[in-house]
Amino acid sequence: MYPVKIIILGCGGRGGCYAEYAKQFPAKAQVTAVADPRDFHRNAIADAHGLTANMRFNRWEEVAARPKFADAVLICTLDPMHEAAAVAFAKQGYAILLEKPMASTPQACRNIVGAVKKADVIFAVCHVLRYAAFSRKIKEIIDEGMLGQVVSLQHLEPVGNWHQDHSYVRGNWRNEKDSSFMLLTKCCHDIDLIRYFMNARCRKVQSFGSLNFYRRENRPAGAASKCTDCPPEIERNCPDSAIKIYIRDRLRKGHSLWPINVLTTDVSEVGVMKALREGPYGRCVFACDNNVVDNQVVNMEFEGRKTASMTMTAFCNETGRQTRIFGTRGSLSSDGEQVRVFDFLSGKTTLYPTGVPNDNGILSGHGGGDMGLMQAFIAAVAENDRTRILSGPEETLESHLITFAAEKSRLTGKVLEVDS
Repeated sequence: MYPVKIIILGCGGRGGCYAEYAKQFPAKAQVTAVADPRDFHRNAIADAHGLTANMRFNRWEEVAARPKFADAVLICTLDPMHEAAAVAFAKQGYAILLEKPMASTPQACRNIVGAVKKADVIFAVCHVLRYAAFSRKIKEIIDEGMLGQVVSLQHLEPVGNWHQDHSYVRGNWRNEKDSSFMLLTKCCHDIDLIRYFMNARCRKVQSFGSLNFYRRENRPAGAASKCTDCPPEIERNCPDSAIKIYIRDRLRKGHSLWPINVLTTDVSEVGVMKALREGPYGRCVFACDNNVVDNQVVNMEFEGRKTASMTMTAFCNETGRQTRIFGTRGSLSSDGEQVRVFDFLSGKTTLYPTGVPNDNGILSGHGGGDMGLMQAFIAAVAENDRTRILSGPEETLESHLITFAAEKSRLTGKVLEVDS
């Protein structure tokens, strides 16, 4: 029944995003508890939803230790925590919304799937791209046969240089020992989206990629280890300068939300400069402990003699994911905002705008995918209707196994069969 009572585990960017849905649509969902070891982030969401002190937890294990007291948990913790949390809450009978990636190893993913199927609980992974307006339109076009038989696909994930700097050079996902490999943490839902569009099992993968640029040997002569200490003639000419990214390009232009609010709770210029001087986000990108790749390609062979390729790169202006699909009756291209279809028979091109508002909030995040995901999950729980879920356990496990195989291919240089 509505409103669905939800518990937010992990009060970072994703947890805050999903909590905002409940704030905007209180008749649909209600946040009843939160858990996060960081006082500010935990209390920010708890205060916004009027939670009492006994509904504010430091760790997800404290929530799991209590008898079930809500309808669903939203697991937005760090990736290595996903398996234990998902298994524990499945056993208690909670519906589960799990942030991607599902887990950091194939076996952990299988353990989660086994637990949720055994408990027979509603389960969804946050593959928000499946719920985005552009992908819904593309899937509709494919399913209606407008392209004929899909034969091949190209997909680009343009991470963007500043986003690579923030998340994968200076940030939480920079080093595999602390999180996981780049293809899993950034692109598992791109691989999932490709599988969704191809509508066939992936048989083989081949991948190449490297940490090409963000290396110590590329550090300019005379550059400091912190951007705040760098000589002005070097800092001002560096596209990856933290001062440029956070202050000149954003704060001074009126943007004080993500990614700036990751650095500090004081989003004044004084507060951000202090965070850059003292924290990890002010480090020179050529003096960090990052080891994840900054470029990668994945080639896939699907059943039915179909093929697909995906490119992930940091070296671009982040403008949204780009997809091209080639069928026997037509071709399609999308930039994440519009979808264009060319019909071979008529020779005409049809444009389909997605109409997603650009408000930088829950309504527009990931091309409307954040909103679509929450709408689907909350409705699935309230109405006990699992057909609302586009990214359940089996679908997610399959696309994760493609991702793991692709990374193994990159490391071994071999074409690999995908574990079924």
